[in-house]
Amino acid sequence: MSVHENGTAVSEVPSPAPEEIGPSRQAETREERSSVRAGGPAPGHVRHLTRLLASEIGLTFRRPRNLAMLGVLAVVPVLVGVAVRVASDGDAGGSIIGLIAGNGLMLTFAAFTVMMPIVLPLTVAVVAGDAIAGEAAQGTLRYLLVAPAGRTRLLLVKYANVVVFCLAACALVALSALAVGLVLFPVGPVTLLSGTTIPAADALLRVGVVVLYTTAGMAALGAVALAVSTLTEAPIGAVATSVVLVVVSQVLTAIPQVAAVRPFLLTSWWTSFDGALRAPVAFDQMGQGLLAFAAYVLVFGSLAWSRFTSKDITA
Repeated sequence: MSVHENGTAVSEVPSPAPEEIGPSRQAETREERSSVRAGGPAPGHVRHLTRLLASEIGLTFRRPRNLAMLGVLAVVPVLVGVAVRVASDGDAGGSIIGLIAGNGLMLTFAAFTVMMPIVLPLTVAVVAGDAIAGEAAQGTLRYLLVAPAGRTRLLLVKYANVVVFCLAACALVALSALAVGLVLFPVGPVTLLSGTTIPAADALLRVGVVVLYTTAGMAALGAVALAVSTLTEAPIGAVATSVVLVVVSQVLTAIPQVAAVRPFLLTSWWTSFDGALRAPVAFDQMGQGLLAFAAYVLVFGSLAWSRFTSKDITA
C-alpha cells in the first residue's frame, strides 16, 4: 500500500506498529492528531510545525554520529592552530602562517579556508542526505505522513533542521578557532588582505559575516543533498551522491579549460567569504555568491518538493 499526498492519511494504508516507532515520533504524532481533532486555528498549525521542528533538531543533535562529526569540526581548528604555531617559529614574514602567528583572529579565516573544500560539506551532506532517506530506511517516514502534517510542511521542517545544523556547524568552527587563536597567538588589530588595518572588534564582526556566508553556502548544499535524499531510500547512497557532486564540482572549478561553467558551480562561490577580509567589504562578490546559493536552494528545493509530494511512500 502507499500514501498519496492529500494532507491526511489514506484509510487503506496500515500504520506501523507502535513498538516499531521511537517514542519521540509517537508523542509527536499523537499531539498533531489531537490538535486536528480539536479543529485548532492556524496558530495551532504553527505550534505543530514548531514542535515538529524542535523534535527534528533534538533528534539531530542527540545522534552520536552527528555529535562525533561536530566534535571533528571543533578539533580541526585546534590542529590547524597547533600546526601554525609550530611552523611559525622564525616566520615573521607576510605569509599566511606569519599573519596567523601575528594575530590569533586570523586563525578563524584560515580554519574556514581549510575546512570548506570537504570537511564542512561532508558533515552537512551526512545530515541532509539522511533527512528523508533515513526515515524511509527506518520505516518511520510513512508513520510521519499518517500524521496530518502534510508532505510540504514535513519537507520544509526537514530543510529548516538542515539549515539550523549548518549554522551550528559553522558557528562551532568559528568559536573553536577563536578560542585556539586567543590561547596560542596574540590578538590585536587585524591587517586585512587589502592591507588595511582594522580594530579587533571590527574583525569579530567580520567573523560573524563569514559564519553567516558559509552557513548560506552549506544550506545550498543541504538543499542539493535533501533533493537527492528524496530519490532513494538508502541514506548512504544519498550522502555518497552529494559528496561526489561536491568533489566533481571542485575538480571542474580547478580546470582552466572549463572556466566557462565555473560561475554555475556551487563550490566556486564557497570561498568568496574572503570578501569580508577586504576594505571595503566586497559586497558585490559576496552578493553574487548569495544569489548563487539562493538559486541552488530554489532549483533543488523545487526538485525535492516535486519528487516528495508525488512519489508513493512504501517504507
